[in-house]
Amino acid sequence: MHVRTLTGSLSTALAVSLSLVGSPAVAASPDAVGHPLAARVLTYDASGSAEFRSAVDRGAAIWNESVDAVELQPAATGQRANIRVLADNGWPRALPTTLGNGTVYIGRQAVDQGYNTVRISAHELGHILGLPDRKPGPCSSLMSGSSAGTACTNPYPDAAEKAEVEENFAGALAGRAPVPALTGVIVD
Repeated sequence: MHVRTLTGSLSTALAVSLSLVGSPAVAASPDAVGHPLAARVLTYDASGSAEFRSAVDRGAAIWNESVDAVELQPAATGQRANIRVLADNGWPRALPTTLGNGTVYIGRQAVDQGYNTVRISAHELGHILGLPDRKPGPCSSLMSGSSAGTACTNPYPDAAEKAEVEENFAGALAGRAPVPALTGVIVD
């Protein structure tokens, strides 16, 4: 009995120690059997987004904060990106090719009319993540887009929009290997 308690205590202590000294953290929700899941990573190339680069990066960060099933990351130099973001003089728009892939245009026409650049970016990225426009709509709905008016600066998706993106990418979640059970034996 004493040996079993000691072994369990050592296992617990080792697990806590490992978590404190560099075991990778997993933020995604667990799957049906309790294993942590990794988000599907989509890369974006904002090198053509001109003066809107920081707004694009912030829009991607907002999606990363809002959902677990997908993560938007800047593409490495020379890497082919899933999403290409460009600035132009037209109206903002997204041209999805498949779920998670396509081109976003951050159009100066809307910016010149007073629309918020971070909201535009998050909205257009929402199209690439599979969301349609929901016009007219309130400012609390990111996908209401321009129908919420120029005073609306909310760049965050609402609960329904988050749930829809989670559902769109639910099949894309990749299972991570579970952490092996500790036996209480420490090998150097």
